[in-house]
Amino acid sequence: MSIRYVRVDRVDGLKALERPRSARSPTSGGERLGPRASEDGISRPRARRSSRDRDQLARILGGISKTNQYGDYLAVRSWCAKPPRYLPSLHALKLLLPEAPDETGDPGQWLFLDTETTGLSGGSGTYAFLIGIAWWEGGGLEIEQFLLREYKEERSILLALRERIAEHPVVVTFNGKTFDWPLLETRYRMSRNLPMPVVRAHLDFLHPARNLWRLRLGSVRLSELERHVLGWDRGTDLLSGLIPQIYFDYSRGGPPERLVPVLNHNQMDLRGLAALSGRILSLLSDAENLGQDGLELFGVSRICEKRGEHTRARNLYEKSIASVLPAETGQAARRSLARLAKRQGDFELACQLWKEAVGNSRHGYEAYEQLAIYYEHNAGNLDQARQLVRQALDELQWAVQAGDIRPDPYREIRARFEHRLARLERKSNRPLLDALALRTQTW
Repeated sequence: MSIRYVRVDRVDGLKALERPRSARSPTSGGERLGPRASEDGISRPRARRSSRDRDQLARILGGISKTNQYGDYLAVRSWCAKPPRYLPSLHALKLLLPEAPDETGDPGQWLFLDTETTGLSGGSGTYAFLIGIAWWEGGGLEIEQFLLREYKEERSILLALRERIAEHPVVVTFNGKTFDWPLLETRYRMSRNLPMPVVRAHLDFLHPARNLWRLRLGSVRLSELERHVLGWDRGTDLLSGLIPQIYFDYSRGGPPERLVPVLNHNQMDLRGLAALSGRILSLLSDAENLGQDGLELFGVSRICEKRGEHTRARNLYEKSIASVLPAETGQAARRSLARLAKRQGDFELACQLWKEAVGNSRHGYEAYEQLAIYYEHNAGNLDQARQLVRQALDELQWAVQAGDIRPDPYREIRARFEHRLARLERKSNRPLLDALALRTQTW
């Protein structure tokens, strides 16, 4: 693996994150750091940089000052050999985005996108001060980063991004549908006369990552997924929460060297996103052969079931159950498998799974109910259906007496079973009532 990051010898660990004294205003005392509020009430970075300062920043970051119709902007380019270009399966892509056009399957159309912002709250006062993009080129990943040196450069940066998206109209993000893209939409609207880029498709890999790995890892932060799923170690990296303050310090006169680890962090996010997208799509395409982890198989099963691929989902649920799963996840897998078996008319398997699940739990009471439904409507055995409902009510009574169930769910479940039992009792007595009615008519 080879990846070029911008580096500078003067950046030394956490010392690079200390607030320089020069960043304090001599007249403000304990003035809070942050963007300056302009006359229109919008918070904007302070613009105190001379052309000499901008040139120095470009040298430190290894960037190039470019110009378009809206003015100058700084672009930093780098390249890394890993991950290599991945050819995704269009079928796997449609599991994530059913309406995805066919060109989504062409990785040459993809543009990986990640932003660093002045805050996490969004809104008109939040800026994307660093926009990182990447695409596959030359056997590896080409990375380009646009840095907002001054507020007046925002429109030129947004135009540069718009031009890149025109070249690669399939945007790929990690939580971009919730955060990055809405923020950029706001910035384009506020820039005036600069239309939003036209995107053919937007692939956001956060949600499939949650399906696949949250049960195992808890956290699905990109750096955690790199470590535990991809086997990568970032080494020294910034905490994301520190990044806005570092930029505020720079915009108020701080040293440009402190931006170096910010750009490195953004580069690593783009690299991790590209690699993770390949791993997720590989699993969605061929989990039967690639999935060695039961939780991964369970995650792919859920995605397939959601998209209506019930036969494949059923097979993967069975494979995940045959592996080692945590108890709660195993119960959820069996519940889903029973649901699919019922839908496909395999009542033998469904009943077997329901009988294994009955007991004092949410899934256990659902299993009692499903068995009662089966014996009432499919097997025509009303006595067995009544017996199952009574067993569920007895189980429920023991649970509430032992304090194993809270009052609200107890009342809701009890009312449901009592209603079912009353109906079963009426149906059981109907032949006798019909016979009495017929005898009365003959008299």
